Amino acid sequence: MVIFALMAAIAAPAAIYADPAEINAAPQAKDFRHLASLPDWSGVWNPNISDQNDQIRTNPVPWNSTAAVQIARLVAEEKAGRPKGLFVDCLPEGVPSWMLISHNALEFLVSPGRVTVLGESDGNRLRRIYTDGRPHPEDPDPTFHGHSIGHWDGGTLVVDTIGILPQAYLAVSEAVGLPNNGDMHVIERIHLAGADVLQDDLVIIAPHVLDKPWSTSRSYFRQRARKYDIVEGVCLQGSFSAAVDADGNAIYVPLPQTAAGNPQPLGK
Repeated sequence: MVIFALMAAIAAPAAIYADPAEINAAPQAKDFRHLASLPDWSGVWNPNISDQNDQIRTNPVPWNSTAAVQIARLVAEEKAGRPKGLFVDCLPEGVPSWMLISHNALEFLVSPGRVTVLGESDGNRLRRIYTDGRPHPEDPDPTFHGHSIGHWDGGTLVVDTIGILPQAYLAVSEAVGLPNNGDMHVIERIHLAGADVLQDDLVIIAPHVLDKPWSTSRSYFRQRARKYDIVEGVCLQGSFSAAVDADGNAIYVPLPQTAAGNPQPLGK
């Protein structure tokens, strides 16, 4: 019943479910004019790491009893200096972990019918949030970031995400978290909480690992100076060392890995 109440609370207005024939229609001049009425999310946004830590400490994840045992084991390993390393295999952090635990910058590209979220650190950090009125597919192909549809409620972008792979982590750090194991549903309300502060209020429904939906929030601060840009990050590039092959070509060679997936210097 809680889940149904939550879904009713965030249900989009009828206009969001447009005629399917209009999906991916070419934007018109009025669509570009409409962008001027939306809030200014330009610039580079950095996650507030202190806020992340405070949220986890004061509003812990309601893990179910089975998940809690596994989480306690991961926490103990991290404290003992043996962190598992959840994201060392070049797979995306996915939704919602990207928004929950990332220490890297992100930016928003707002265009007619879509908000695109681009992240620093690796090429897997890309989300497409469709605001053109389409519904979710009846049978979505699961992905790490899921299928996201959204609508603007004044200055707030309301995002509904389903179709998330069961392997995608619900994580509270890069060493503590569990695969969601299927049927995860994430609802977000993203809005300005100040001139240069963006807040993402999330409701995470993960029935296989949580006792109840988890409501939490994350904060980001804006860097307006032009010297702050998103830079290229290539997943696992740090797991290779620059070298030269027998023909004199510049190449990368793999570095040895620890059991936790961290690279070791050559010769170790």
